[in-house]
Amino acid sequence: MVDNAGIRAAAARMRGDLHVTPVTLDSKLGAIIKWENHQVTGSFKARGALNAVRSLSPQQLKAGIVAVSAGNHGQGIALAAAGANCRAHVFLPYSAATVKVDAIQKLGAELHFIPGGYEQAEAAAILFAHQAGMPFISPYNNEQVISGQGTIGLELENQIDLSQYRQVVVPVGGGGLISGIGMAILDAHPGIHLIGAQAAGSPFFHAVFHGLPQENIIEDIGLADGLEGRVDVASITIPLVRRLVEDIVLISEEGIKAAIRYAWQAHGEVIEGSAAVALAALLDGKINAEPTVVVISGGNIHPPLFTEIVANTA
Repeated sequence: MVDNAGIRAAAARMRGDLHVTPVTLDSKLGAIIKWENHQVTGSFKARGALNAVRSLSPQQLKAGIVAVSAGNHGQGIALAAAGANCRAHVFLPYSAATVKVDAIQKLGAELHFIPGGYEQAEAAAILFAHQAGMPFISPYNNEQVISGQGTIGLELENQIDLSQYRQVVVPVGGGGLISGIGMAILDAHPGIHLIGAQAAGSPFFHAVFHGLPQENIIEDIGLADGLEGRVDVASITIPLVRRLVEDIVLISEEGIKAAIRYAWQAHGEVIEGSAAVALAALLDGKINAEPTVVVISGGNIHPPLFTEIVANTA
């Protein structure tokens, strides 16, 4: 069960090993921006991965662990496994960004590339874990992972007066990040609207949230590669998101590019496409212009691609 007690336990379990990431006031947008691109591994995913691995028994760690990732979760798993002296197998689709794949490999995980997309990589990872008798750590369908992501909400409570903000906007892929943050803050601040932002090219959770079939979606993976892939219909994040989240909005590729440029030009911050969707929701007018907290989930973008995006002002 994911609850405030579990999130606080996760914070205590990881204290001293993660960064308290900074917040910035953007007076032009009327927003506080939370920069998880400053987290270890360059992404919020280190939180959930570290908490999940540290929650395993010595016997489970000895067997080794298995994960699937579009890139950032794999880095978190590899880092946590290295710290626990545990073998890690990370399954990835061929579409995974090179900058993320290289980082996972440098952290010592064993990589398994699977033909097809994220859905095929996830199925292969689950089968491998079952056959090998190893724990499978989903990037979203895992209580300890969600609790770890929820520690962002605890940090926000200590950094700003959340009662002064009307909405919190969070990137959505499998729903683990927004579920954790929602569990951490909404009991104390029930008036806050929790809004998800997802890439229009991979709108799986948007479909689930609005009661539409995922099977009808033709995915067009673009800059938000970390948000790709179908959501497991049995995922614990589905009821959590339906209970906690006000709406999920879709962001175009051009909107993502514009948000990457804005973060750099206005704040000198390097963010990846998956993170930019939350900022784009505000810049594009997809959500109401009212006091907002924007969660930037990561900054692992291929440097030449970043340079190209920020240089193109068209």
